[in-house]
This record gives sequence, structure tokens and C-alpha cells, in this order.
Amino acid sequence: MAGAGPNYLLEMNGISKEFPGVKALDDVTLKVRPGSVHALMGENGAGKSTLMKCLFGLYKPDAGEIRMNGEVVQINSSRDALSHGVSMIHQELHPVPHRNVMENLWLGRFPEKGIWPFRFIDHKQMYKDTAALFQELDMEIDPHRLVGTMSVSMVQSIEIAKAVSFRSQVIVMDEPTSSLTGNEVEQLFKIIKQLRSRGCAIIYISHKMEEILRISDEVTIMRDGKYIGTWPAEELTTDTIITKMVGRDLSSRYPDRTNIPGGTLLKVDNLTSPNRLSFKNVSFELRKGEILGIGGLVGAQRTEVVEALFGLRAISEGSISIGGRKVAIKSPVDAKKHRMALLTEERRVTGIFPVLSIEENALIANLDRYMNPLGLLKQKKYKREIKASIEKLRVKTPSVAELIRNLSGGNQQKVLLARWLLTEPDILLLDEPTRGIDVGAKYEIYSIIAELAKQGKSIIMISSEMPELLGMSDRVMVMCEGRVSGILNGTEATEQEIMRLATKYMTS
Repeated sequence: MAGAGPNYLLEMNGISKEFPGVKALDDVTLKVRPGSVHALMGENGAGKSTLMKCLFGLYKPDAGEIRMNGEVVQINSSRDALSHGVSMIHQELHPVPHRNVMENLWLGRFPEKGIWPFRFIDHKQMYKDTAALFQELDMEIDPHRLVGTMSVSMVQSIEIAKAVSFRSQVIVMDEPTSSLTGNEVEQLFKIIKQLRSRGCAIIYISHKMEEILRISDEVTIMRDGKYIGTWPAEELTTDTIITKMVGRDLSSRYPDRTNIPGGTLLKVDNLTSPNRLSFKNVSFELRKGEILGIGGLVGAQRTEVVEALFGLRAISEGSISIGGRKVAIKSPVDAKKHRMALLTEERRVTGIFPVLSIEENALIANLDRYMNPLGLLKQKKYKREIKASIEKLRVKTPSVAELIRNLSGGNQQKVLLARWLLTEPDILLLDEPTRGIDVGAKYEIYSIIAELAKQGKSIIMISSEMPELLGMSDRVMVMCEGRVSGILNGTEATEQEIMRLATKYMTS
């Protein structure tokens, strides 16, 4: 275990935090050295984000103390945290979409000119400061561009730049690479290296083991709201981290699958988007009881194809057949009628209703199922069935009345699965179903998917993780530049072959 010592930039000692029915943190310790990358790991629900929200002043701990450079500090708000040299890149992005990049960067601290009461925002200085920051971080982003027109990965890059702009001593990065491309991840690691050289400490939260082992100096592991221990990163392996995180040995990352794919259920012929700049001439078949993985690089148009199947995007050419009959799917209502369900890529943006309860989130796609002839909901029936579904999927919650936003990412994903399973679909479209979910919760999601396939459900699963595609798919369809570049049987699929197909149509 990492040795104790006086040279700590940040100390969190005996931190406890309780919510109604849940003890989120129980006597947790975190000690971070200057000029280091300190990974904070644990399953979803382990308490990592809650601990960081206590550090950033979003929650007030029930017990414990926080020290900066050996001195006890009181952090009751994010403003307090920033004044003490702590900034945070949150997992959930909340930009102001109708304002430009530099206005988002300096929100609440715009440079001004003039004499009070005639003071004005100094846009020229703001542009100059933004350009200097981007040059320092080697980012090529137009300061005048509207944030609402940018990709999730670019917005994530802006959030990283914003955190650096505070010149903080401690920067918390909560799943900073969840939406970044490979090149952008490498750029982030360069920035982290710069920050370390200045003596800045990085608290790095991620479920990506290879990242943790590559860039971390020390690793603290939490489980069920408790501190398990801190170790030098060089002493750990992926297997030892998993064992310490879940408290048990996971000898296999993927469950045994006993599904036997049958005849063709879904047939897609030459599906093409109206402007042909998205997907074009996409053709494939999905068998009954099959898990068809879809692989490809960012921009391959995988999500766009799946959304078109569910009626969220228009098509100009091609056809969709289910059970041997051509069908017209022009909206999600049509898709539901044909017994399809879609788990979207960004659960916090297009999946959950954060201000509603677990029960209400599960009910929202099933109102017609529980409506009586008078247009009233059959409360007894839906409460019983939703409770049974939540229990079957082993959602960790004190009650179905709990707000869904209070759940961990993995448990939120299970609630969304419960929502769609109540519609009794034959075809499930799963877009990155395990993104931002820890290894233990991933295994549970995998087990649910495997069981559904065994029951005869047909599943399309988009994944950016090669091992996941190989471990869960009966076949893998690979896309590149909006086209299908190849379909591989599970037995012949390899990471090398998937990558070759993923770059097949790219031009230099």
C-alpha cells in the first residue's frame, strides 16, 4: 500500500455522506500528492462521484475534513472550491449551446473594460485569452463558433480547457475520455503531462483500465461507499484492480452464451439517408435470437443507421423487412408497433428523465399498455410489473420512487432496459449499452443481453470497445464512412480484421 507522508497537496479524511435510505460515503479517505495523477476507481455506485462532489462543494459532507497543503479548508460551494484551487471536469456536460466557445469558457468571469458604472465585456481581450489558452493546449478550435453546433467530443475538449484556465492546483477529471476520439485522448494525455510538470495534481476517474494503468501514479479503490485502499499503479494489473473493485474474482469478463440464432427476422436493403452524406446502401440481416455487433470508428454513421431503423431519421432509398414483410417505419411509434426498442447512446441526454422517479421513467414508454378503456392508468398493474422488472434486473435502489438521477450510471441503464423490456420487443437496438459503466455492472448488462438472446430476442449492439464486440457478438458488422465494409462471423472476427474493415474506405 502507498506509504504515508506529509507531502500531500489534498487530504480528505473520514468523509461520510448519507442520503435518504442510502449511505453513499462511509469514512472515506483520499490523499493526493502534488505533480501526480491519482486514479479513483470503483464500480458504479461505489461513491466516487459523490466524494468528488463533496470536494467541489456540490454536497456538504456529514462528517470528515478536507485539507489543502496541510490546512483545513471549508468548501461549501463550487466558488469556494475554485478559490482553494480545485476545479472539476464533470461527467455530464452542461454547455450553453446558443453562446460561442469563448463565452462558455469565461462564463461568470468575463474580462471587462471601462469605469463603473459604465463597464462592458471586453470581447477583444476574451478572444485573445481564449486563443492563448488554445495555443498553450495545442487545440484548434474557433473561439467564435457556437457550442450548439459542435460534437460531444469537441464540447468535452472545451470543458478540459476551461478547467485548465482556472490554474487550479487540483483538477478532477470525471470520465474525461468517455466521448473523445483516439487522437483527442492522446491530446488530453499531453495536457495532463503538462499539468503534472507544473506540480498540479489530477484526480482521474475512469472505467478504462488501460488508461488508468498508462497514466496513473497511484490508484485509490472504493467499494459500496467505503475506502478499500491506495496502491502505486505499477503494482496493479487489470485483474487485481477488478478483483479489488468488485470484491470477487471475475474469471471471465463475458457470460457464457447459449443462444442459438434462427432464421432471418429483420432484413435491411440499401438503406440510404436523404443527403447521402450520412449512411448509404446499407444492407444486412438480423436473425432471431442473434446478437449482431456493429463496429467502426467515430463518424462511421453507426448510430445514424440504428436511429433510421427506429424512425428517428429519414431514409431516401432502401427498404426494411420484418418477418419477411416490408414495413414503413417513419417514427418511433411505428417502430414500437413493429416490436422494436431503442436504447440510445447518451442516456443522460436522450434516455432518462432526471426529474422523474424510477417508476415514472420505466412507465413512460408503456402508457398505452396500462391504460383502461376510460383512459386512466391501471396503477396496481403497472406498479406491480415495474417493481418486478426492476427487481429482476437487480437495480440497486431503496425504492422505485427514487429519482433516477440519484442512481449510478449502470443502474440508470438497467432502468432504461426495464422500460423497453416492458414493451415486449422482438428487436432491441442497443447503442453503446455499457458506455460509462464499471466492469461489474457491465457484466450484469452483458448477462441480461445474453439471456434475452437465449429467449429469442434479436439484438443489434453498437460498441466502440473491440473486446466487447468480440466477446458478445454472434456476428460483427463493420461500418466505414457510412457504408458496410464487411460482416464477420464471431469465430473469424479479430481486432485486426475489424480495424482493417473500419478504415477500408478512408482516403488519405
